[in-house]
Amino acid sequence: MKQILLILAMGLALWVRPAAAQDSAHQAVIASQIEAFQADDFVRAFSYASPTIQNVFRTPENFGAMVKQGYPMVWRPSDVRYLEARQIAGQLWQKLLVKDTKGARFLLDYRMIQTDGTWRIDAVQMLDLPEVSA
Repeated sequence: MKQILLILAMGLALWVRPAAAQDSAHQAVIASQIEAFQADDFVRAFSYASPTIQNVFRTPENFGAMVKQGYPMVWRPSDVRYLEARQIAGQLWQKLLVKDTKGARFLLDYRMIQTDGTWRIDAVQMLDLPEVSA
């Protein structure tokens, strides 16, 4: 009986650990891109974008201009919190709660893909923040 429980426990540990490692790996890519934005290093930030995004914007400068204009809370966040990661239609999505320098909060959803075994950001969309009632 003890052997069966040990085998089940080991199996569960192996099953849970890869998901945690996966969360860590794709979250590290998002964090690295945000860090690059904060340093105005658009070349490095662009390197974390998927090939599709790179093809759309063509240059790190175009990409940086889009982020500064369309996603200033990502360019200069005062706080970033990782919420749930989930699979939707076979794709990995990571929710983030981001606060800008004025204290406004934004809920963002990052679509992540793997290219040559490396996580890349394939899309970012803004979501509506849930209403908070007293």
